[in-house]
Amino acid sequence: MSYFNSENDFFTLPLLKPKAMYKRFFRPLLFTFPPESAHNIIFSLLKFTHRIPFFSVLLRTFFISKNNEYPIELFGLKFKHPIGLAAGLDKNAELIDPLSNFGFSFIEIGAVTPLPQKGNPKPRLFRLKQDNALINRMGFNNKGLKNAVKNLKKRKSDIIVGANIGKNTKTPNDKANDDYIKCFNELHDYVDYFTVNVSCPNIKDLKELQDKDALLDLLTRLKEINTKKRKPKPILLKISPDLTWSQLDDTLNIIKQTKIDGIVAVNTTVSRNNLSLPADEIQKIGNGGLSGKPLKDRATEIIRYIHKKTDAKLPIIGVGGIMNKQDMQEKLDAGADLVQVFTGFVYEGPGMVKRFLDNG
Repeated sequence: MSYFNSENDFFTLPLLKPKAMYKRFFRPLLFTFPPESAHNIIFSLLKFTHRIPFFSVLLRTFFISKNNEYPIELFGLKFKHPIGLAAGLDKNAELIDPLSNFGFSFIEIGAVTPLPQKGNPKPRLFRLKQDNALINRMGFNNKGLKNAVKNLKKRKSDIIVGANIGKNTKTPNDKANDDYIKCFNELHDYVDYFTVNVSCPNIKDLKELQDKDALLDLLTRLKEINTKKRKPKPILLKISPDLTWSQLDDTLNIIKQTKIDGIVAVNTTVSRNNLSLPADEIQKIGNGGLSGKPLKDRATEIIRYIHKKTDAKLPIIGVGGIMNKQDMQEKLDAGADLVQVFTGFVYEGPGMVKRFLDNG
């Protein structure tokens, strides 16, 4: 006697649905570990399971949508759909192939800096579970440019890959352009686009590079180098949600002047608005960039402003607080061409992309 009316019934049992399994079993288990430890456990598991024959096929069966209604052409690149993975999860380009099994149309690695660096002292990553949020002050921890290039050379997936580039913490701002240029030149042959990160709140004095003169100089130099390449790559700028409207206008004028290809809106915020966590607990956590649901409305507001201010002519990747399909659609309706997830992926699990595309 069969307990299932069809072979597909097995996969529709509530407990066996990826979202249910993740939220009822895997996430509670992972959340018993400190956030950075959980992150490292997941990375180790992905590396291990990717070496098991046919395991990737199994993951793709569960997590890749067959819905082909969302193709997008942008920056001269063909995206299968609008959902990508934001920078910060795969800093060193170690997991492009395993992560491609979860249905993303593109993955952004980094932030990559010329030299390896350990980042800020631990603990530096904090969960705000009741707010579906994270606070991090990682500090561009990564294994450096040479390691990223080595890993990019080994990847087999044809997924679109972007590189989020930054400067080493010890590099003074008057030498910062050299760091960005070095990353740009050495990664150029191995990635599909670049995101210039001058807006991370966890690097000392980095925000000064968002000032008009410094930003204009940096983007002008990168654009000049890019035009001389055999195959120029799209250059995008990642902006802070903490810019004033006047500062954002200045940034948009620089983008127009330098003719770079697009904008990523937004990075994490130093604001602590929209949190239910008591003020004394927030204070205990200390400095860091806030991401997740509390950032959702501000990110959408900025996307809508950019879209209107540029007459819908500037391509936008929308980031910030995307936890469900409605959040994604909100970003797209506001003017984003593509979206990226990060904190939502942590809280919602590996099936989120498929659910978004399959109306789940």
